[in-house]
Amino acid sequence: MADSPTPIRVKHARRIRTRHTRRWLPLAALLPLAALLSAGPAAAEIRVEVNGVDSTLRHNVLALLSLERYKDRDRIEPDAVARLFRRVDGEVRDALRPFGYYEPVIDATLTPEDEQRNWRVQIDIKPGEPVLLDSVSISIHGAGANDPVFERAATGGALVKGARLEHAAYEKVKTDLQSAAATFGYLDARLLRNELQVDPAAHRASIVLELETGDRYRFGPTTIEQDAIRESQLRRYLRYREGEPYDAGKLLRTQFALDDSQFFASVDLLPDQRDPVRHIVPIRITAKAARNSYSFGAGYGTDTGARGTISWLDPRVNDRGHRMRVSLQLSQTTQNINARYDVPFGDPVLEKMSLQFVDQTQHISSNVYTQTVLPAPVAPDTGFTTSSATIDTREVSLTPSISLSTGRWQRVFSAKFAHDVTSDAIDNRKVDNLVVPSIVIAAIPEGYLGEELFSRSLYAQLDGSVNALGAKANFLRLDIHSEQVFNLGSVWHLLLRGEIGISAVHNFDELPAAYRFFAGGDRSVRGFGYDDLSPLRTVQQTGTIDSGPNLGQPFNRFVSQRIGGRHLLTGTVEFERDLPRNLGVAAFSDFGNALDRLDDKLAISVGVGFRWRLPVVTVGIDVAKALHAPGFDVLPGPRLHLNISPRL
Repeated sequence: MADSPTPIRVKHARRIRTRHTRRWLPLAALLPLAALLSAGPAAAEIRVEVNGVDSTLRHNVLALLSLERYKDRDRIEPDAVARLFRRVDGEVRDALRPFGYYEPVIDATLTPEDEQRNWRVQIDIKPGEPVLLDSVSISIHGAGANDPVFERAATGGALVKGARLEHAAYEKVKTDLQSAAATFGYLDARLLRNELQVDPAAHRASIVLELETGDRYRFGPTTIEQDAIRESQLRRYLRYREGEPYDAGKLLRTQFALDDSQFFASVDLLPDQRDPVRHIVPIRITAKAARNSYSFGAGYGTDTGARGTISWLDPRVNDRGHRMRVSLQLSQTTQNINARYDVPFGDPVLEKMSLQFVDQTQHISSNVYTQTVLPAPVAPDTGFTTSSATIDTREVSLTPSISLSTGRWQRVFSAKFAHDVTSDAIDNRKVDNLVVPSIVIAAIPEGYLGEELFSRSLYAQLDGSVNALGAKANFLRLDIHSEQVFNLGSVWHLLLRGEIGISAVHNFDELPAAYRFFAGGDRSVRGFGYDDLSPLRTVQQTGTIDSGPNLGQPFNRFVSQRIGGRHLLTGTVEFERDLPRNLGVAAFSDFGNALDRLDDKLAISVGVGFRWRLPVVTVGIDVAKALHAPGFDVLPGPRLHLNISPRL
């Protein structure tokens, strides 16, 4: 039987070796390697194991190990393995030192396997006693000595007496102090002292950081070169004012505001040479006017089927910054023509008046259930038939509105002049001409600059109408929905989504379908089709049979269809886990229904999903199964939901 491979072990204990030991130990360790290398060159594969340290230290050790970096090469020779192994001691020490471990004990073993073609490297580490911070001194001098921005920077790292030394924390505080000075206008700031002193033998370290801020600069005059809109109108987009303390963040917000205005093909906003005598920073803006633009989009969702969008934008109808957009959206369930004219006023980033024209047709799938009853003895038994049908709605509307944004809230006041047509199997065709006032309140992110939002943490809409405004049914309707994502660590996320709708209606049968509630679909209760969930309304029809053997016999016919509810309640609890390559998986539970009474029963479903996050869109594929379905004689089977939507 062949002898097993001989491991090569090198044990390091700093400050213990004598000069004699250092001379002979490497030679003794390399004798087995010399015998192994005499067999001639061969391709090698390396397996590295690091033990004795936590995940953070282990990650840093592996990042600095030459063996780890070279192990995936197509071909690496045994003599190269030996050279890389000799670096282990120094590289491990370099990896541990930034975390305060200056005297580790390292036991490294190199073992050849599989006829010297594979190698196993085992590194056992005892980090030893860490270096602790014995003193930390951070002082700020000059005009910014009492500015809170420096206090936040100084306390942002883990530089606390008695804490373990971490070089990264020291570098972070030093960088944050300099960054705060540059961002908030202390442009002459300089570090007078930046010292990190370490005594490994005493396991102590001291830090001294001393910053002289100098005077704070202010915004100087702004020079503008552009011909897209009036200069006075452009200046209303500036997020800063001349004479204010300099703040690079305000410059960045101004850049974003001008970009989002869509008036310009390009915008360059840069500080000019600062004046060290008057302590001001002039600003220069150079912009090129944008042209009319066209855009095309396509997608697919199980709610809508195939869908496409064509839009045209005139970003500057005139030099006062008026804007017009026209879009055409087509899908298997919805056809929409939308034209919007915006007039900015006040702060044009956050305030505008709009006039919107919409012509939208929607087809809501809703089966018709029919039961025909003949008097005995002609037909003592009754039977049901089910036929596919839709509720068709068309709304042509003209809506003037005013949008105002303050702090974390946006408010939109509008009045819709609407022509509504509803066609269903029960009421056939109904026509409404009415005015619907509306108030929308929505949460917006901090620093909002008027850009389009694809989701909101909170959105509430109150609308309604009365007979005096043309409505056949007096109604008041409140719709609130919210969506929140909570990060549960670095790869786990919790999505909570909910919607509640409440309406007060004098005569529900006369309410246009556009103002009724439905549930079910990709972003509602998965496991059910789009708008599949709502109360079942039944009407009785009478007549006489006009053909067949029962000619002339009277009958009662009961026709049922889901035509929407007075109220709505839906919710989602979803756990998502990130995977490599912008992939993710999800497990979720949905509940909800459209209701006539708030205490009616809710549908419940569960499912799993897959996420693929592309640069512009997110592809979501879900499979959901209904667990409880009130109003359904048979539970629906598993349902596939596919949605391609803008990436949030």
